[in-house]
Amino acid sequence: MKLLLAEDTADLNRAVSAALEFQHYDVDRAFDGEEALDFLRRESYDAVILDIMMPKKDGLEVLREIRARRDTTPVLLLTAKAEVDDRVAGLDAGADDYLPKPFAMKELLARIRSLIRRRDSFEGGALSYADVTLDPEGLVLLARNSVRLSIKEYELLRALMSNPDRELGTGWLLGHVWRGEPGAGEDTVWLYVSYLKGKLRSVGSAVTVRGEKGGGFALEAGT
Repeated sequence: MKLLLAEDTADLNRAVSAALEFQHYDVDRAFDGEEALDFLRRESYDAVILDIMMPKKDGLEVLREIRARRDTTPVLLLTAKAEVDDRVAGLDAGADDYLPKPFAMKELLARIRSLIRRRDSFEGGALSYADVTLDPEGLVLLARNSVRLSIKEYELLRALMSNPDRELGTGWLLGHVWRGEPGAGEDTVWLYVSYLKGKLRSVGSAVTVRGEKGGGFALEAGT
């Protein structure tokens, strides 16, 4: 598996790359956003680890540029910022997951394994509900327009579309979408439901996600 690590703090870059290489990953190391983009133009990766706060171009700029090229490589953002608004900005830019600093190396490795495993496990054809279609090729949601989903957004929407007549509880979603990931709770589910509502609006769909924080959720076709 080949990874790109973009982190401008030399000691952290060295420590993380050493841990990844110990796990038999092939790692390219970048120390600023422009260098990261140079690697991404030349190489293909199984996953990318991007620090948000980098010189020349920050991680969000790098992320927006590669998503604009329709590059669907899974991206994990590293950030010292833990506020909800910062997480939202990263996920809106196309990140698949985020990990606030400081972090345990074991958690970083687990999240990388999860991103790669989930990317490789997508199978089956497109799903449709009312006026929307969910296409596993590129994790794309289509209605009047189209938008790329993060891996967790895709998994959450696929779960809802696969159970169109059933309300899925927060506990069920945590077990089947997040699979017991550390730190995931009802706030996490609610945050991603909110992201999906926004993505559905952005593609011009009348479909929304019905439900309240901590309860159950289901798709609603609207009119």
